[in-house]
Amino acid sequence: MVFDIDETIPELRELEKKFHEIRSEFLVAADRVAVMPTYHELDPLQRYISATTPHDWRMFYLYAMGGVAEENAALCPETVAALKRVPNLFQASFSVLDPGKSIPGHSGPYFGYLRYHLGIEVPEDAPPRIRIRDHVHTWRDGESILFDDSWNHEVINNCAERRVVLIVDVLRPMPRRQHLANRFFTFVTRFFYGRMLLRRLKERTATAGAVA
Repeated sequence: MVFDIDETIPELRELEKKFHEIRSEFLVAADRVAVMPTYHELDPLQRYISATTPHDWRMFYLYAMGGVAEENAALCPETVAALKRVPNLFQASFSVLDPGKSIPGHSGPYFGYLRYHLGIEVPEDAPPRIRIRDHVHTWRDGESILFDDSWNHEVINNCAERRVVLIVDVLRPMPRRQHLANRFFTFVTRFFYGRMLLRRLKERTATAGAVA
């Protein structure tokens, strides 16, 4: 099952209130950036879910494990301002699926965070959907869902247009001791994994700029 946003992390509702501003910033940013890397270009370990089905899954990171993707964030100031009001923010990115791009069933590696999706650009004709365990959710513009990324989930996508969702990972609410341990773990993860993502993002951006 999915989580009740209002009971779990009500501050996420602020992102829904800013839906139009967030959508507008993404559309402008997507036209300006020279490259939007695929997920497995930034993290080769994700190739098994990013590159095993036809078409591309691209990521526009704003935060990677607490580290800021500065060039991308600068293009989305209102989105970043809204994200700063969300407590215990871990990651945030725009997830872009090419037309017909599905994602096979998989489970996230860590249960210490919850994942929030806000529909940004969702085709009305045969809109893609996500299966989370036995729950199936169909994305809609401006609508959201909160779930545990460690549960098995997959994306079924047969639409003829791209799908864009804002993904926000937030540390799971826990008692104080567990929360402190979770924060320590995510700090260590940020030092290694988050830095790697941001470094690869900078490399891809620099390469694209040199080609242009």
